[in-house]
Amino acid sequence: MLEIKHLSFSVGEGDGQKEILKDISLTIENGRFVVITGPNGSGKSTLARLMMGIEKPTSGSILFDGQDITDLGVTERAKLGISFAFQQPVRFKGIRVIDLLRLASGKQLGISEACDYLSEVGLCARDYIEREINSSLSGGELKRIEIATLLARRTRLSVFDEPEAGIDLWSFQNLIRIFENMRRDIRDSSIVIISHQERILNIADEIVLLANGQIKKTGSAQEVLPELIGTTAAVNACEKLK
Repeated sequence: MLEIKHLSFSVGEGDGQKEILKDISLTIENGRFVVITGPNGSGKSTLARLMMGIEKPTSGSILFDGQDITDLGVTERAKLGISFAFQQPVRFKGIRVIDLLRLASGKQLGISEACDYLSEVGLCARDYIEREINSSLSGGELKRIEIATLLARRTRLSVFDEPEAGIDLWSFQNLIRIFENMRRDIRDSSIVIISHQERILNIADEIVLLANGQIKKTGSAQEVLPELIGTTAAVNACEKLK
């Protein structure tokens, strides 16, 4: 469980400070698929980076399974079981997919087990297991390989920052299918996704709406999505979830 208590974050701007997040309090229970959404500039990605320890809060605290991790860095949080997927996955020239999966799992994975992780994200293992993580891979392929590494790590909390960014429609449809499977298999872990895509919002257990650096509303897709989108289509989509 992740607990965020009265979290604020500011950056220097000229002679003063610009407040990006203002007194955020939020609890993410185990076994939950949570989507954080809101307009551009609302502080969504900043909140995700604070969860991972990429940024440090100006004030407030973050607890993970009861442990105060506010001052811990990325490496320490990763060891506790928190993972982070960037909008644009990093390319590692000279590193093969199998190498990356082995690094993520922390053990010498066999080919068969590594292939299982690739299959879970819809990739034909024999076509990718020896590929390098370089420019020959598309944005959609990189996204799915990155998710495979998260599966290999078996993290307690997985944070995705706008995973739909930079991928085509076909890749996006596959991404939705992967997230649907991950949501179905959640038990003692939890998933947080930063997104404004309706299809991702539709499968959320909980939606957190940010605006102007503050939480404006939290609730189920049925409760938040109609207000957020304000269309008949959104209401119909929520009805299908019941």
